Amino acid sequence: MAAQGAFLHGAAQAAMAILLAGMVLVLWRMVKGPTAADRVIAMDLLSVLVVAFLVTLSIHTGQATYLDVAIAFACIAFLGTIALARFIERTSRPADQNSASDNPQGQDRSRGGPYD
Repeated sequence: MAAQGAFLHGAAQAAMAILLAGMVLVLWRMVKGPTAADRVIAMDLLSVLVVAFLVTLSIHTGQATYLDVAIAFACIAFLGTIALARFIERTSRPADQNSASDNPQGQDRSRGGPYD
């Protein structure tokens, strides 16, 4: 039994070291990323690595509290990624495309209408 515990302890430490190295590389991509989309993808990957690190830390320490934190962090990170992706999509469209998609009938809303 002690051999299993020692192996699990060493495997968790190795996994945390690898995850930390991955986080450093992803942070470099976030800083250097040539486009905003690269930065959003790097942020999403960083959140996945943080969740994996928290799960590994939970296994290493034997405390289930880190699992709760990981689940909450994953939910918040998902919403943040979706919000940033929508923001990038809206800001990257040309101005004439924005008005066409917001106003499918092609009506000129600047003069007022029944719902203004």
